[in-house]
Amino acid sequence: DSCRNFHCKRGKVCHVDKQRKPSCICQDPATCPSTKDYENVCGTDNKTYDGTCQLFGTKCQLEGTKMGHQLHLDYMGSCKYIPHCTDYEVDQFPLRMRDWLKNILMQYYKCDLDTSGFLTEKQRSKVKKIYQNDKHLVAGDHTVELLLHDFEKNYHMYVYPVHWQFHKLDQHPVDRLLTHSELAPLRASLVPMEHCITRFFQECNGDQDKLIALKEWCHCFGIKE
Repeated sequence: DSCRNFHCKRGKVCHVDKQRKPSCICQDPATCPSTKDYENVCGTDNKTYDGTCQLFGTKCQLEGTKMGHQLHLDYMGSCKYIPHCTDYEVDQFPLRMRDWLKNILMQYYKCDLDTSGFLTEKQRSKVKKIYQNDKHLVAGDHTVELLLHDFEKNYHMYVYPVHWQFHKLDQHPVDRLLTHSELAPLRASLVPMEHCITRFFQECNGDQDKLIALKEWCHCFGIKE
């Protein structure tokens, strides 16, 4: 009961002492619930962990050490070889990412036609304009040339998806700045498919303050002021 409304950060669990006083202690990785192979995650130490519970429990136990400070969730899935991102590839990355964000919103809008809940009323009205525009590029594996041509021709369709993703990530706190931890959910899920995402985010941070402002984010995606 003492632990019911007592919150501990990731990697820690609530523990009650003899006086029934709750406190947070490190999660023992060995006591984490068993996971399926698809729930494995790769740490920045290039080691595969059986889920985030084991990863963050390990990080907690290493608290105060250099190894613990450097250990983070790198990406979802077992560790594998991630190829080097070339200058050419990182230049093409925004083209695919913009198209992907636009199509995610399209998918949410279609789902909301049957069961509402994915988008707010304001978001739906913005996405509706893109969805109903018969010029929008349908989802698919398009060439770089086609993506670039569509962005130049239908620029207005890509502005909102880029803004939407920023504000979706900007949650802890909502301050128009993206921290490493706020970027982590998007980055960790995409690394195995888009190996340039890490370099892209690093280069987005133009002033190297480890925070990506809305202006920097839009500039990286080719969205004008």
